[in-house]
Amino acid sequence: MKKLTIILASFLVLTLSTVTSQARDQITIVGSSTVFPYATVVAERVGKKGFKTPIIESTGTGGGAKLFCAGVGEAHPDITNASRAMKDKEKALCAKNGITDIVEIIIGNDGITLAYSLDAEPVNFTKEQLYLALAKHTVVDGKLVDNIYKNWNEIDPSLPNKPIKVMIPPGTSGTRDAWNSLVMKKGMTKEAKALYKAGASSNKKWAKPEKLYREDGLAIEVGENDSLIIQKLVEDKDMFGFFGFSYYLAAKDKLQAASIEGGQPSLESIQDYSYAVARPLFFYVKKAHVGVIPGLHEFVKEFTKTGTIGKRGYLADIGLVPLDKAMYRTTRDNATNLVAMSE
Repeated sequence: MKKLTIILASFLVLTLSTVTSQARDQITIVGSSTVFPYATVVAERVGKKGFKTPIIESTGTGGGAKLFCAGVGEAHPDITNASRAMKDKEKALCAKNGITDIVEIIIGNDGITLAYSLDAEPVNFTKEQLYLALAKHTVVDGKLVDNIYKNWNEIDPSLPNKPIKVMIPPGTSGTRDAWNSLVMKKGMTKEAKALYKAGASSNKKWAKPEKLYREDGLAIEVGENDSLIIQKLVEDKDMFGFFGFSYYLAAKDKLQAASIEGGQPSLESIQDYSYAVARPLFFYVKKAHVGVIPGLHEFVKEFTKTGTIGKRGYLADIGLVPLDKAMYRTTRDNATNLVAMSE
């Protein structure tokens, strides 16, 4: 009886071990809504090569990083997509949870597009005008006060005599982080910068004022569903919203892009960074999962082939702007050899 108990216990352990090792035979990916459509197309290709099609969730860059950095093992994602580089605090969270080898892959370039209805008049914004429209505060008589602008032409007579209404991504969005850096920070007036700097010691939020948006309903925070933003822009010709270039291309028959600093988003202007709101796109791979999760390395290599992200690659057809030759070589080497980021 004792021998039988031992045999049964051993069998149970073996069975549980087998179930655990086979519990996940599918890649799981989280992160950026901007990278989501590209990753989805690559996932479908990998799914036709003998592997299960990867599961992809559009959680936003920040939300994806939290999930990715929560730990190693089948309960945690293998890849997180990102529309900006991983932050130091995110790397620290990964390290704290035992994730030490992370492979950074830059897949291409993107231009954040400020889109609106085709039925509206063409418009050109400077970064300062966009900052003044969206910022929490404006400067009046040498003091920071709640944003006073309600109509675009109140900022500048050359702008439309229409209400300011702009949909913005949530705080977890990498697109919003990039917009903060490329538009809000660079467009901030000198007077506002000086006042924020002077008050930063007593108000911690003022240390990064580019993150502060007006809260009176004219900067409208929406979720990570960029398709829903497009629908709302079509329905309301006074509304603006910003998202990745690929979403704009997919809706070009319904929307137009605002010029920013006199430039329009295009494959050429994004690749050479002459477009004012161009930025790189990324995904990050948990190296410890390679060889454990079936198809993970194959997915990474498929994503970084010239036939995928090159000038004539299938992702260029849906809006991904290719890397220059030098950056592409680095990306391909990182993907092929799984080169982990340096600390």
